[in-house]
Amino acid sequence: MITPAICFGEILWDVLPDGRMPGGAPLNVAYHLNKLGLSSSIISRIGDDENGVKLERLLDGWQINKSLLQRDTIHPTSEVIARVGSRNEVSYEIVFPVAWDFIDHQSMIYSALKSSTYFVYGSLASRNTLSRETLFKFLESDAIKVFDINLRPPFFDKCLLANLMERADIIKFNESELHMAQILFGGRFINEREQVRFIQERFNVPEVIVTKGEFGASYYRMDQSYHAWGSEVKVNDTIGSGDSFLAAFIASHQLGLAPKTIIKNAIGMGAFIATKKGGCPEYEVEEYKKFIEEIF
Repeated sequence: MITPAICFGEILWDVLPDGRMPGGAPLNVAYHLNKLGLSSSIISRIGDDENGVKLERLLDGWQINKSLLQRDTIHPTSEVIARVGSRNEVSYEIVFPVAWDFIDHQSMIYSALKSSTYFVYGSLASRNTLSRETLFKFLESDAIKVFDINLRPPFFDKCLLANLMERADIIKFNESELHMAQILFGGRFINEREQVRFIQERFNVPEVIVTKGEFGASYYRMDQSYHAWGSEVKVNDTIGSGDSFLAAFIASHQLGLAPKTIIKNAIGMGAFIATKKGGCPEYEVEEYKKFIEEIF
C-alpha cells in the first residue's frame, strides 16, 4: 500500500485524570493527515497485550495503514501519565522501557519509504538505542524529512539532536525549543529571525516552523518568512494540538499552497483541535474548514 506520509515513533495510551486516550505524536499526526485526505502509515511497535489490540482496532477504524506496525512479545504497549495544569498546560510521565523503544528495521519498510513523499519523526523515539539506530537508517530515504522536535530531558543530548537536525528538510519548534536549540549549539541571538537563520545555516535546513500557541506561528522558507496570528478560542485541552498543526501544515505543503495559506491552515487546525477533547477527536473536515473561515 502506497502512502504519501509515514510517521515514525511512539504510539501509546495517554492516562488522563478523567480517562485514557490514544496518543503519541506520530499517531496524532497520522490521524489528522488521514482526516485531511493525505493517506498515512505509522512505523511503531506495540506490546502483545490488550492495550496493543485496542490501538490496532483504532487504526483499523481510522483507516491508518498499520502494515508497518510491529508487535513485541517482551515489552508492553506504552502508557504515558498525563497531567493537565490550571492553565491547560500538559505535563507527562513517560514510562520506560516500552514496545516503541525497540522498533526494528524490517525490510518491508524500506520499500514503503521509497514511495512516500514525507517522513515525519521526533526526538523522543530516539531515547533507546534500537529505535534510534532504526530511525537513522530510515532517514537515509529520499522522502521530505519533517522533524518535530520534542525536547524532554533526559531523552535527548546535544550530539543526538545535531544528528537529527542535520537530516531534516523541515523542522518544527516551539519558541522555547528554538531558543534552547540555538543556545545549545553556540547561538546567542535574541531575535527570532536571527535564531532561525542560525539554525538554518548551522544545519542546512531550508524550512523552519516556529509555533507560538495562541500567538500564532511563523514559517521560514529559505530566506523568506511568513507570519500569522492565532485567534482566541475556548480551549478544552491542548493535547495533540501541535500534532494537528503539523498535519495541516504537511497536507497544505503537499498541495503546494501559498506559504501564508499553509501557515494559516496549520494555525487554524491547532486552534480547532484545542477546542476539543484529546489529540484524536472525531470531527468532519468541513467543520474544520468553516472554523478556518471564521478565525481568519
